[in-house]
Amino acid sequence: MENGNLDLQKSLEFIGFSEKEVLVYLALLELGKGTVTQISRKAGINRPTGYHILASLAVKELVKASGKEPKQEYVAESPDQIEKLLVKKIENDQAFIKEAKKIIPELKSMHNVADRPKVSFYEGREGLEKVYEDTLTSHEPIRAYATYDDMQVALPGYFPDYFHRRAKKGIPIRAIFPFTKAGIELSKDDIAQKREIAMIPADKYYFSPEINIYDNKIMIASWKEKLGIVIESHEIADAMKKVFELSWAEAKRLDAELKKS
Repeated sequence: MENGNLDLQKSLEFIGFSEKEVLVYLALLELGKGTVTQISRKAGINRPTGYHILASLAVKELVKASGKEPKQEYVAESPDQIEKLLVKKIENDQAFIKEAKKIIPELKSMHNVADRPKVSFYEGREGLEKVYEDTLTSHEPIRAYATYDDMQVALPGYFPDYFHRRAKKGIPIRAIFPFTKAGIELSKDDIAQKREIAMIPADKYYFSPEINIYDNKIMIASWKEKLGIVIESHEIADAMKKVFELSWAEAKRLDAELKKS
């Protein structure tokens, strides 16, 4: 191949054409027109490959065919078509970029990066039971805010067995409870169920959702919405544990006052 053609080949490959597309296109430009056999011979490729490459160039509107086999001939379109082809590609790419920008935020929200919090949602009775079962994986004492009145109403019959299994696994719990009859009754089994309760005035501090903090997780059981949530984050769990310890100190003080009265 002459130096001039070699430079043209490198330039055409640089802007996106395959090596064989360049060979066929340059051969057709020099021939003006020709059959598949003539073009393939000049390009130095076999005839079946010639058919394939000419079809590819036809899609790009760089060549057109006339007549029918076996006399079908191909002619090259004006090289101006190359610039039009590239401009069209740029326009398409811009449209793709615009569409990508629209969906990237949603895709990022789905991206499960290892060091970002993971939040799981579970609905209904089955979902609530699932988040409680997860607490039984704890490797440390559970810290909890809970109201037994709502718990037993939402999951009747579940908790006696749950308390037994938690204690059997050797997972103790410290819980802040509103001062209610149900809470007082539950506290009678604190030793057997490895539980320590600090009771607080129900008229001032009654709360419905239960929150358990353990390992790197925060479990929330929303009784009214029948929704269980598990947040996995070392940073958030650590902060919640520290907040609990502050709450626990005050809860123990209030508990002592309630017992005196």
